[in-house]
Amino acid sequence: MPSVRTTVDIPDPLYRQLKARAATEGRSVKELILHGVQVELHGTLTKPRRRIKLPIVPSRKPGTLRLDNDHVYEVIPFP
Repeated sequence: MPSVRTTVDIPDPLYRQLKARAATEGRSVKELILHGVQVELHGTLTKPRRRIKLPIVPSRKPGTLRLDNDHVYEVIPFP
């Protein structure tokens, strides 16, 4: 699909927020801006997020599981 190059002036504080959000989401600033334009023009285009089943860490007595950094690796499988 052909595209058009354009220039947009974004205030520095807003650009820093944009850049931080893009980094947090593992996306480029360009991808985040294009997504924002698509959402503004066409509504939400994202897939619904997968629901998380709770509890994430199973316990025989919910609310009593005490974890420290060493025990986390025993309870949650990490790659």
